Amino acid sequence: MPNKTQIKVIVSGRVQGVFYRAETKNTADRLDVKGYVKNLPNGSVEAVFEGDGPAVTQMMEWCHKGPPAAKVEHVLAEKAEVSSNFESFEIKY
Repeated sequence: MPNKTQIKVIVSGRVQGVFYRAETKNTADRLDVKGYVKNLPNGSVEAVFEGDGPAVTQMMEWCHKGPPAAKVEHVLAEKAEVSSNFESFEIKY
């Protein structure tokens, strides 16, 4: 991927127990984005997205809305160094 990029996001609000991780994975798989998503102990969700720049941007934009039952209050995104260690997108437990 010539325009490969990676971002890490922390999403807060009502984002656990509303299929946020599952829908994040579905969206990432559809956009061919690699990385992971996981719940954090404080009730927020952490995700790392790696792939083509426009697809990663779409994932970040999707995080602001999430699945229908979610109520996203804040998304903190930071650019990360591309690691290329991801073979797929996974849900971490």
